Amino acid sequence: MATVDVLNSAGEKVSETQLPDEIFKTSVKTSVLHQVVRSQLVAKREGTAASKTRGMVKGSTRKLFRQKGTGNARAGSIKSPLRKGGGIIFGPSQRSFAIKVPKKVRKLALKMALSSKVEENTITVIDDFNLQTIKTKDLANVLKTLSLSNLLIVSDSEDTNLLLSARNIPDIKVIKTEGLNVYDILKFKNLLLVESSIKNIEGRLS
Repeated sequence: MATVDVLNSAGEKVSETQLPDEIFKTSVKTSVLHQVVRSQLVAKREGTAASKTRGMVKGSTRKLFRQKGTGNARAGSIKSPLRKGGGIIFGPSQRSFAIKVPKKVRKLALKMALSSKVEENTITVIDDFNLQTIKTKDLANVLKTLSLSNLLIVSDSEDTNLLLSARNIPDIKVIKTEGLNVYDILKFKNLLLVESSIKNIEGRLS
């Protein structure tokens, strides 16, 4: 197991913790990560763009004018796509862009993403933030002390003080272990784990 230092909010080492190899030492395959990230991104697309065909447009079914003798082309419906206000030919219709990825592959990709942070040495563990109030300046000072930016913070509980203090800091995101996902891990350069969240991650991915 890989051993990492556990820091406090002052940037001092207070203890050490172990990262299980089955999660944090997985061989990284970019093709698997790409597949899962792509499925996450396309799932955000609503797919609600739609247009009306001639059968959906409201209008009379009466023939516009007689078939012969007028000099015009034959026309049978005001809802024809060739007329203003008529239906649309080959227009968009509602659809789902979802790409199904097996649960085992999603779990494997999450392990790979975490392992990549260990390989790049961009993972940090903190014992607790100890934020007594909702104050962005206090959190910014902690992150400055730890020399961290462009950061994903993973907590094991609903820490309101942490969540609300972080929302005005650019390139900082706070999520719970239940919401940990491949896209966010790879999007941010650094990963900061609250020490107690490691057990939750291990329980989720073991």
